[in-house]
Amino acid sequence: MNLKSCYTQGLVEAGLDEAGRGCLAGPVYAAAVILPPDYVNPRLNDSKQLTAHQRNRLREEIQRDAICYAVASCTAQEIDQINILRASILAMHRAVDMLSVRPQALLVDGNRFTPYRDVPHTTIIHGDATYLAIAAASILAKTYRDDYMADLHLQYPQYHWDRNAGYPTPAHRKAIAEFGLSPYHRVTFRQLPDPQLPLQF
Repeated sequence: MNLKSCYTQGLVEAGLDEAGRGCLAGPVYAAAVILPPDYVNPRLNDSKQLTAHQRNRLREEIQRDAICYAVASCTAQEIDQINILRASILAMHRAVDMLSVRPQALLVDGNRFTPYRDVPHTTIIHGDATYLAIAAASILAKTYRDDYMADLHLQYPQYHWDRNAGYPTPAHRKAIAEFGLSPYHRVTFRQLPDPQLPLQF
């Protein structure tokens, strides 16, 4: 099923999405994308439904076809200071700040958002599987974050961030138990299971 090209006909809409909220390490990334009116791309879908190869191919297409796009982030330290929800929204705001075209409306994946200046917004649960601009933003946020974590892996190979991107996989948690936390881990997150329970890797 092809995704929808717009929420309100005739408005310049930016799709917003984030990547990395559930990770134990690394920043949260967000992207904002404005696509041309009546844009069509039958391959474009929620980034979670695509392979890494498909996401990277679509990233090239999005960056080629978009009217404009921007990618921004909040660090692990910022996440620890203001919490992951507020950091995710702040990263989205930063991405909108960087757009070369001012949107007339924002389409936001999920159900939580803080108003951005005087630009109206609509939150849409599963928006990345409904609207092209949100799906495009999900792909950019995901691929840019994965690239960043792959680069960090070169400094901290013991955590296998090239494979888990900072998510709480058994291998990642096993490495945390063995090596402790890196400067890129989110200290306010539960890095290991309840200490009263035996670790299961």
